[in-house]
Amino acid sequence: MEDKAGRLGGMEPAEQTLLVDLRRTRRSRRLQDIDEPPTVALLTPGQRIADAVAAVMGSWTFIIVQSVILCVWTSANLVGAIRRSDPYPLTLLNLALSFQAAYAAPVIMMSHNRQQDIDREAAENDYRINVKAELEIELLHEKIDQLREREILKLTEAVRMLTVLLEEPASGARESDAEGGGRS
Repeated sequence: MEDKAGRLGGMEPAEQTLLVDLRRTRRSRRLQDIDEPPTVALLTPGQRIADAVAAVMGSWTFIIVQSVILCVWTSANLVGAIRRSDPYPLTLLNLALSFQAAYAAPVIMMSHNRQQDIDREAAENDYRINVKAELEIELLHEKIDQLREREILKLTEAVRMLTVLLEEPASGARESDAEGGGRS
């Protein structure tokens, strides 16, 4: 059903394009082989390393192990068990932790940025699916409205026909009463 502007069901051209795309996508999904494995994005070595570092450094195991190492290092140096190889204020330990932080933070950020890109793509895909679903629901509403209009027209026609049929015997009975009443 087109409106005055020539739009299908009052939809904007962008909505019509999305709807056509949805229908094409649904048809192509039906035609795809079910056994075909989904395409998996290949990760670069840097991305795999960043993910591994983020997974390790973001775990309780890493926090516990690092805490134990820091406690042992500090205790051993303060007590003098290793002949004060890193005397107070523990400059070597401070340097090691700064070195770790200097490399860990950017690597973890790379992993988070990649995950953020994946999440953004998923959100865009969800948005497109929601818009397409909304358009499909809108079309279903229009079809139901059309069916309701047809049903109302059929019912109106049926009522009109029944009214005509009910009036015929009544008018025939009046005529026969008028004819019969005048003869007696």
